[in-house]
Amino acid sequence: MSEFRLLSVVHVFMIRNQQLLLLRRFNTGHDDGYYALPAGRLERGEGVMAAAIREVQEECGALIAPGDLEMTGVMHIKTSHDERVDFFFIAKQWSGEISNAEPHKCDDLRWFPLDRLPANLLPVAGQALDQYRQGVWFSEHGWNQQ
Repeated sequence: MSEFRLLSVVHVFMIRNQQLLLLRRFNTGHDDGYYALPAGRLERGEGVMAAAIREVQEECGALIAPGDLEMTGVMHIKTSHDERVDFFFIAKQWSGEISNAEPHKCDDLRWFPLDRLPANLLPVAGQALDQYRQGVWFSEHGWNQQ
C-alpha cells in the first residue's frame, strides 16, 4: 500500500467596512468562474500562518503582519480528486494596496458586502464563513457526498 499524503490549503478572509475581498478564479483548471478567498497550498517546510501571509501577498499585493492574522477554523475536505485539511484565517488590517497580482489566474478581484456575497462563491468558502459567524472552529465538507 502506498503512503497517503494529505494536502493542506490556507484561506484568508480579508474584511474591511463589512465587506469581504473575493477573487474570481480564471484559467486555473479548477473551479474557474467561482469566487474564492485569497488561498493556496502550503509549501514544504512552511507554517500555516506564513503560507497565509505569502498567499495574500502573491495574489493581492497586501502584506499582513503575523499579529494581524487570526485563525478562524479548520475544515477536512473530500473532493472527487483529493482530500485536504484547510486552514481559515481572518485579517482586518494589512499594509499595501490591494490589487490583482495574478491576472493570469484571476479575472476579477472585488469587495462584496458580507450580507450580499455572490451566488458563485465556492461552497467551501461560504461554509467556512457561516461557521466562523457561528463560532464553529472545525468542520467537514464533501464526506457525505461520495
